[in-house]
Amino acid sequence: MKVQFLGLGYIGLPTAAIVAQKGITVHGVDVNQKVVDTINRGEIHIIEPGLADVVKEGVEKGFFEASVNANIADVHLIVVPTPFKGHQEPDISFVESATRAVLPHLKEGNTFIIESTSPVGTTEQMAKLIFTERPELEGKIYIAYCPERVLPGNVLHELIHNDRVIGGIDEASTEKAKEFYQTFVQGTLHSTNARTAEMCKLTENSSRDAQIAFANELSFICDKAGINVWELIELANKHPRVNILQPGAGVGGHCIAVDPYFIVSDYPRESRLIGTAREINNYKAFWCAEKTKSAMLEFQLKHGRKPKTALMGLAFKPNIDDLRESPAKYIAQKVMQSEQNNFLVVEPNIEEHSVFKLTNYNEAYEQADIVAFLVAHDEFKTLEYNEEKIILDFAGVFKK
Repeated sequence: MKVQFLGLGYIGLPTAAIVAQKGITVHGVDVNQKVVDTINRGEIHIIEPGLADVVKEGVEKGFFEASVNANIADVHLIVVPTPFKGHQEPDISFVESATRAVLPHLKEGNTFIIESTSPVGTTEQMAKLIFTERPELEGKIYIAYCPERVLPGNVLHELIHNDRVIGGIDEASTEKAKEFYQTFVQGTLHSTNARTAEMCKLTENSSRDAQIAFANELSFICDKAGINVWELIELANKHPRVNILQPGAGVGGHCIAVDPYFIVSDYPRESRLIGTAREINNYKAFWCAEKTKSAMLEFQLKHGRKPKTALMGLAFKPNIDDLRESPAKYIAQKVMQSEQNNFLVVEPNIEEHSVFKLTNYNEAYEQADIVAFLVAHDEFKTLEYNEEKIILDFAGVFKK
């Protein structure tokens, strides 16, 4: 069996590497020549624990190669981004481009699987495209959708051990796709149809977004009421049927901050709670930026000089290097709009940044008058609370 992956990013590359580790021939495709060259050297262009060794092994043993061009294979997986266009409308043009790249290479008996997060109906739409361009293949190839559900920083483990939802355009397609995933997935494979599988991915992340929005809304209320939101949530969670999540500086990343819009865009009147949750979580980052700027102004009025402000964290969640859709990065940019001086920007998980000059977290904490915790990295939790500093604990580092 030969498997082809179109898209060698945060999901495509780890999945391709794991499949190659099983002794299956893998052909990876990416539009970026630098990415292709890096992989063919047995190296990686993203940071994920353990991934470098798995990619190196696959390349050295001859099971994994990369190219900018699609090729013939038995199983084709579409693992490309689905960005936005216009007003938070999903853009499936990358999925369509990848599908068109595969079209000339499809043959009877092939399995075509989309993993990219997609609006409901995308798999059926790509099936229609394939059968319009290659009508001789109708009823002779298998088409399915199977979303990933992994946590950055633990991707390799979760790709193997997490359950998967697999939905084909027909029952035969579902079963054929399951045969492929059984080669490397140890979790349970759950069968459904393509539309349900597409909605399942969106639902999982929209549910998390709504739960976080409730916690963030509590943080607004508690700030006005003079209540410690962290203590409040801890006490409320003592109830046997209550499990409130923790508030933060907003919601980021390539899933939770994005996927709800795929539902809201297609079903705006029916998804009012989901849409409002997105608004609350987006507003939280703006709120944190305004609170920081207000603290800076109050300090200047009181002390007759501008404060030195430490912005602690840029990643979209703790203990990773991923800045995609990061509320912390947005807050830093918003706060620093008027000037670049008097700021100490900290992100212990990356060595350098093209925009921000980074400072060691210990140095920043020691030098700053105002410390705004935007992400609860483990390093920050080793610091001792300093009553002499103005500490804005948006991420719950000290929970004060």
